[in-house]
Amino acid sequence: MTRIPAQIAALALILAACAAPEQSGTVWPGEAPPEPERMPDGTCQAREVVPAVYEEVMGEVQVVQAEIAEDGTVIRPPIYRRQPVPKVISPRGELRFEVPCPELVTPELVSSLQRALLARGYFDGAVTGQMDAPTVAAIRRYQSERGLESGQLSVETARALGLIAARLAEIEALGDF
Repeated sequence: MTRIPAQIAALALILAACAAPEQSGTVWPGEAPPEPERMPDGTCQAREVVPAVYEEVMGEVQVVQAEIAEDGTVIRPPIYRRQPVPKVISPRGELRFEVPCPELVTPELVSSLQRALLARGYFDGAVTGQMDAPTVAAIRRYQSERGLESGQLSVETARALGLIAARLAEIEALGDF
């Protein structure tokens, strides 16, 4: 019978303890989505931080500082090297939009949302009534095609999918389709 060295056994225990936990229904890393802010008129708004987008471009980076005498004359000029440097394509920002208030997001609404997205080819998971990762991904795909880069269900999307009532003025503005 072979014996496993103590170090290997300890390493195996550590790796087992560090193994990725089974994925829960939460899709925001380490926490639930931020709670919507209730506005004075009774509506709710979501707030999402939009990260900055960078691109690497060729630029000059100073690698050796200039040597300057006390009287201000340059003894040795600075030395630069060409290398890729980050350039901001779009700055960090904040996205605010109207969302259904938490008391409206029931398992029944989520089930209807899942069925609506399934019928349109955006969702391919099981209809569970839970706002799980496949549901949020489907919401993100649907909304991003319509200009909203978010996995949080907007009121506009819920109305477009027929999940919540639309204002009569909005329906009349659409006209015949």
